[in-house]
Amino acid sequence: MLSNPNIDLVSRFLRLPLEQRQQFYQRLQARGMSFAQLPIAPTRHAVDAVPLSYAQERQWFLWQLDPDSATYHIPGALRLQGQLDLAALQHSFDCLLARHESLRTRLVQDGEQLSQAVMPEARVEIVLRRTGEQQLMAQVEAEVARPFDLLQAPLLRVTLLQLGDDEHVLVMVQHHIISDGWSMQVMVEELVQLYAACSQGRALELPDLPIQYADYALWQRGWMEAGEKARQLAYWQALLGGEQPVLELPLDHPRPAQQSHRGNSVQVHLPPALVSGIKRLAQQEGATPFMLLLASFQTLLYRYSGQSDIRVGVPIANRNRVETERLIGFFVNTQVLKADLDGQMTFVELLQQTKRRSLEAQAHQDLPFEQLVVALQPERSLSHNPLFQVMFNHQTDAQGGREGQQLQGLRVSELDWDSQTTHFDLSLDTHESAEGIWAALTYATDLFDAATIERLAQHWQNLLHAVVSAPHSRLSDIAMLSAAEHDVIRQQWNAPATGIEVHAVHQLFEVQAEQHPQRQALALDEQAINYGELNRQANRLAHYLIAEGVGPEVLVGIAVERSFAMVVSLLAVLKAGGAYVPLDPEYPRERLVHMLEDSCVRLVLTQSSLRERLPLPEHVSALDIDLADAQLAQCAEHNPRLAFEPRSLAYVIYTSGSTGKPKGVAINHGALSEFARIAADYSCLTADDRVLQFATLNFDGFVEQLYPALTLGATVVLRGPQLWDGAELYRQIIVQGITLADLPTAYWKLFLQDCLAAGTRAYGALRQVHIGGEAMPLDGPALWRRAGLGRVRLLNTYGPTEATVVSSVLDCSDDATVIGASASPIGRALAGRGLYVLDRDLNLLPVGAVGELYIASESGLARAYLQQPALTAERLSPPPSAARARACTAPVTWHAVALME
Repeated sequence: MLSNPNIDLVSRFLRLPLEQRQQFYQRLQARGMSFAQLPIAPTRHAVDAVPLSYAQERQWFLWQLDPDSATYHIPGALRLQGQLDLAALQHSFDCLLARHESLRTRLVQDGEQLSQAVMPEARVEIVLRRTGEQQLMAQVEAEVARPFDLLQAPLLRVTLLQLGDDEHVLVMVQHHIISDGWSMQVMVEELVQLYAACSQGRALELPDLPIQYADYALWQRGWMEAGEKARQLAYWQALLGGEQPVLELPLDHPRPAQQSHRGNSVQVHLPPALVSGIKRLAQQEGATPFMLLLASFQTLLYRYSGQSDIRVGVPIANRNRVETERLIGFFVNTQVLKADLDGQMTFVELLQQTKRRSLEAQAHQDLPFEQLVVALQPERSLSHNPLFQVMFNHQTDAQGGREGQQLQGLRVSELDWDSQTTHFDLSLDTHESAEGIWAALTYATDLFDAATIERLAQHWQNLLHAVVSAPHSRLSDIAMLSAAEHDVIRQQWNAPATGIEVHAVHQLFEVQAEQHPQRQALALDEQAINYGELNRQANRLAHYLIAEGVGPEVLVGIAVERSFAMVVSLLAVLKAGGAYVPLDPEYPRERLVHMLEDSCVRLVLTQSSLRERLPLPEHVSALDIDLADAQLAQCAEHNPRLAFEPRSLAYVIYTSGSTGKPKGVAINHGALSEFARIAADYSCLTADDRVLQFATLNFDGFVEQLYPALTLGATVVLRGPQLWDGAELYRQIIVQGITLADLPTAYWKLFLQDCLAAGTRAYGALRQVHIGGEAMPLDGPALWRRAGLGRVRLLNTYGPTEATVVSSVLDCSDDATVIGASASPIGRALAGRGLYVLDRDLNLLPVGAVGELYIASESGLARAYLQQPALTAERLSPPPSAARARACTAPVTWHAVALME
């Protein structure tokens, strides 16, 4: 064998020092020659210690992290029906171990030096166990799960499960460090040949193996270190770049800190007409079914994740050399195929990109994946696979060997069972044969529920049907959801408007004042005011404002301390038909200047103690309402007789300005009135309630805490200027008899901590608490009950200012509302609100997909961003939406990840 001059050349090359090997490699490259064209030489006996291959090094590292894991076990199981010759079977395995040195290989650790050593002789004893058909799968899985010790050989075990005198199942398990899927097929084929010969009493001479796996490991290192690694690595680095994004598929469960590798799968059989269409389209475009199926999978991931950089791992057998075809060993490599997608590109354009990159990858397929990981240095985490999180594997004629083989007196067939492990978040395996195309979606059960993957499988098939029918369609136009799904999302998940006539909040307040003038309207510490007196004070100020020219579309600034006067001012502006603009004197001067200029207010209601804090322009007048008793005493006390104009402005609240200058969100009277009625419904408000008014006037939570109560004749308990701590809040709940409280989530957490620390105590008349403004902790409901508040209804409310305070509500009184959630649920849409999760191309996304949350309503949305028509058009025009939030959907709840910009 060594007389072959090429083999001699390779042998000498591998024995050269590194520098000389690099020079030789460069000379070959300069002549347009490739070292890969030369044979692999049997050089293992010429070195003292054979190093591990790159892939084996990775397996050693993973085994050290979790030596009891069965994740990297290569199993195979054969059902044997008929008279089994156990002695012939044992002899066949003895021959296999003698033939393949990898089956006799163990790892040797000498300090930091790690090498592989081949035992001169080794034997794997067949372990015989009796079992029944019902226990069979459990027994097979138990055999697969038993750990290996990589420092001991052989790294193969064989168990024979006897179901009857003529019924057996042969279970073979190898560790991935010496084998791969191709190797298992080689083992089965040779085992059958050896058994057939031995059971018939004849000798079998299998073709000689020109090399062993240790030779390949030496050859791989010698070639790669000489310069081939640098050449191929340069391509992958240029393609993948410095950032290695993690694919953000919508998960049903939070990603664990460390993968358990538990998995399950969903089977898919593509219809014959679809298979014909796939093959026809691939042929038309000069591609292969593998390329088309990969492009369709990339499209699915793009539509589900919203990410334009999609990276999919693709395994390759790495058996492109005749010397390795019949060798048992760890050859399989993994490539990262990157797709750059855009909604405006057509599927055919994507298919051509996928074709080009697949061919480029083949020209750079020898670089071990482990070396690519080392070079790119992605952020390492035990929670997910590096460089890619989803896998695609296409096999041809994969069904050919499933019919079984007939030996003398024995029928051999594969035993199929669902794999319970997976290395990745999601894997798509497709199998192409003359009978059709089968597929399986294997998923990590730590992350996904079966229903989610079944839905994803259907969407993949919908995409395939669509691209086969219209391959030149833009990716954004390809139909993924069925008509039935559209109906469910648009209709069943979004409650229609009730159709009840809406009345202005100040008019409903006037009805309460007329019918129950002595009923308490407001409470603040020891102070109280009834509906009749509150209405009279508001009317006097309203008539004053009307005389000053306040009416529809006229904005009035409100800079008043938390007091009865604050509520009087708000009601007066609404009664006058105008709109109010909250101005917090505690805001920075620059912010107040911007708000005064942007809103174009001409009148500000304030108090003498606050006047100096307000940077009022010369053209803006102010009324110190604490000093205006004489002026207001001259004004009428009856209700102004103004027509209710639903589209005229009611208030303008300025956003926080965290993404730029604050924007004025303009809400009209109709939206305010509609929301007050809806809020009264989900709060189950009655006239007997005492509602805590906690938020400041500058936040829209104030609206929820004031107007619904005043329209029903309930009492509003005002918090004074000072922010309460948890102890004071509890005291007020008891002293004031508060029945309903709406709190910012951050403050609710502090209150909850105080409740937990206090232990068992009564909470008076408190029956309901709302939280909002930021995500509720997932353990919130459990902590709520632990604090002794189980009888108090807990509502999580969600909604941007642009959608009039609250758009969805979730009753969190039960733990089941958050079980399995990866983000805080925001519940279902309120009546008259539609919640839609859309992608960047405004396509309706399926249950579970990540996109932008659009809120639709005929009358409940902001009218505009004040003085910013361009921004208003940008944010409000794309149908069917108004306000947006990063969100993902779930069958019952919509999981808000972040609020409005």
